[in-house]
Amino acid sequence: MHSQIKLGKIFGIEIGLHYSWFLIAILIVTSLYAEFHKNNAAWGDGVILAVAIATGLLFFASLLVHELSHSLFARSHGIPVKEITLFALGGVSQLEKEPATASIEFWMAFAGPLTSAGIGLICLGIKLIAGPAAARAGTPLVAMLSWLSYINFALAGFNMIPGYPLDGGRMMRAILWWKTGEMDRSTRLASKVGQLVGLLFIIFGISQFFGGAGIGGLWISFIGWFLLTAAGESYAQVGLKHAFEGVTAADLMTNDCPALDGNLNIEHFVHDELLRTGRRCFVITQNGNIAGLLTPHEVKEIDRARWPYTTLSDVMRPLEDLHTVPPETPLKNALEIMGKEDLNQLPVMTNGRLAGILSRAHIVDYLRTRAELKV
Repeated sequence: MHSQIKLGKIFGIEIGLHYSWFLIAILIVTSLYAEFHKNNAAWGDGVILAVAIATGLLFFASLLVHELSHSLFARSHGIPVKEITLFALGGVSQLEKEPATASIEFWMAFAGPLTSAGIGLICLGIKLIAGPAAARAGTPLVAMLSWLSYINFALAGFNMIPGYPLDGGRMMRAILWWKTGEMDRSTRLASKVGQLVGLLFIIFGISQFFGGAGIGGLWISFIGWFLLTAAGESYAQVGLKHAFEGVTAADLMTNDCPALDGNLNIEHFVHDELLRTGRRCFVITQNGNIAGLLTPHEVKEIDRARWPYTTLSDVMRPLEDLHTVPPETPLKNALEIMGKEDLNQLPVMTNGRLAGILSRAHIVDYLRTRAELKV
């Protein structure tokens, strides 16, 4: 779940929105407007709309604080955090590696519900400080605080459900990990429970829909589908981890990338090399030395009218700017680098020389072969 709209950074962590966020934002604001209008029509439509939008924004701010609690705890224990993405079902922190111990996993997961419960208590406390008179008057501030306290308590409770990868599911995995001493086995068990919880949500949501709950029932089913899918993917990741054991970049790299002179123009390159061979990666040389790499990605950024006048050296990725790995790099680590930097090809270097190229296609072919042989 990656963000398409970047909002900036908080504590050095990239914050962004997935397009699906706008769906839930509209649903929440419209439902809040309907609720506030039903109970406080005397406010006027303008005030009701403003309070609904403000309450919705504060809710998403509380979701962001929930995710920040996970991320900051992770970073304090040496786990890099790439970004936080808000989407239709809440938020997700993109961690670049798994926790080292069951204890870190447990408290990192628990930090989220604890934070949401704390926000709920703060909102409830401010409401109580405002006094009974303000509550009876039904001011916009009291209505906003009442809803925010309720929804944050509900968010804390929902996340404690033991459905991996919800926070409660991750806490359950941490307990199983602590008991068994086996992280992979614990992940499999927690994922199975998460799939069961997701399936129950789907069944319950469908029954609610046909029982007259309307879109609310479908929303519960959608949450169940998300849990079912995410838990299944987590289960599959354990299999990937075993598939990568003992495999290095040298095992899957190829060293048959064609070498082309950097003075060749793009026009000839596209028609004589790229389209004719279908290859995706080329080594560019200058004065007989390797200078960089070229893929279709760099070519498509150049306007076609400029192809006859632009050389490969003009558009290649210089070797010194590329992320490289030595041949003995574990395949898992190489794939993490490719994912983090959004690379399709990763040069493999030894003693300052290009030993080969590792590509996503090579990794996919390797996994497909293992799947065909049921290994």
